[in-house]
Amino acid sequence: MPIYKKSIRLLMRDMVSELNLEQGQTITRQQVVAWFHAHYPLIKEGSITAHLIKLSTNARSRIHYSVKPSQDDLFYQIDSGRFRLYDPANDPTPIYDKTGPDDSEPEVEENESSLTDSLSGEFAYERDLQNYLAKNLHRIEPNLRLYEEEGITGREFPVGGRKIDILAVDANNNYVVIELKVSRGYDRVVGQLLRYMGWIKNHHADPQQEVRGIIIAREISEDLQLACSGVSNVELFEYQLAVSLSKKELNPKTTLQ
Repeated sequence: MPIYKKSIRLLMRDMVSELNLEQGQTITRQQVVAWFHAHYPLIKEGSITAHLIKLSTNARSRIHYSVKPSQDDLFYQIDSGRFRLYDPANDPTPIYDKTGPDDSEPEVEENESSLTDSLSGEFAYERDLQNYLAKNLHRIEPNLRLYEEEGITGREFPVGGRKIDILAVDANNNYVVIELKVSRGYDRVVGQLLRYMGWIKNHHADPQQEVRGIIIAREISEDLQLACSGVSNVELFEYQLAVSLSKKELNPKTTLQ
């Protein structure tokens, strides 16, 4: 439920009106956060930045949120920190779902990809691992759930211009930052994870909420294990995939006419 009488989505439009934002005029993420802190201080910075993504027509991560066509088409994202008003006459068609593969991933038929993933023992793409775990967080620990607030979910949750793979909440209502590596996890991922955890602790969590981290990879390197050995609030997991086949007997009564 919204903290105030209006949802963050509607408050964004109030902000545009109050600031007299016009077509072509740029507004920064910091300006948006500052406006909310001045007028609605109980709204968390993470929720503000996530709604900027949700309301930006060209932000690919908005597909993970509950986007309503037209109602949520407010901004156009220039870069990680700058936005302008959406111009329906000149801007590309808004993104509402994933209509194609990421630029960094070659196009593969879905059935072929699924079979290849299972037989090789790892997911082909990080998004596949993310999709699976986001729906099966209980496989990591009981009662772990995906963060969700006003249509914003913990998938690719924005943190200071970057994105957390999965932001979850545990049984004690504490935050769990989950970083995914589809293949081998190296020690450098620790710094990335700790930066995300620090952002959530400083900009999104309530004072009484703890923040811990989880790294999930097909293979955890010895360097990564060593790097995490002195960090008490980070856990490491390796995932495994398996495929099973069962022979289907033909029905002798079934014949071609």
